[in-house]
Amino acid sequence: MDAAARYQEEMIMTKPPEELTLMLYDGCIRFIKLAMQAIDEKKLDKANENIIKAENIITELMSTLDMSYEISKNLMSLYDFVYRWLIQANLKKDNKYLQEALEIVQDLRNTWAEAIKIARQQKNK
Repeated sequence: MDAAARYQEEMIMTKPPEELTLMLYDGCIRFIKLAMQAIDEKKLDKANENIIKAENIITELMSTLDMSYEISKNLMSLYDFVYRWLIQANLKKDNKYLQEALEIVQDLRNTWAEAIKIARQQKNK
């Protein structure tokens, strides 16, 4: 492992859980956008690769939910919808599914970032 990879791994390992979740959302957004670009460019292998990466992130987000909370059940429904839309996008190579999935993930990401900000402000009071 080279120095850059070690540094990146250490950065991830030292992040608090809420920051890791934000990073997952950012990664999912990035892979969906790359998949959309690949579909536009008719690079279907690249589209498939990036959609699978986005699916894997959604699966990871699903696995972190504590289902004893109502909010987790709501998030699971959203994640499930996004996951199904990613599958449809991959099967049909259609950006309309990716666009809908992207909008949901962006909304979730922005909401999560705002929640982190509010929690930090309350902690610092």
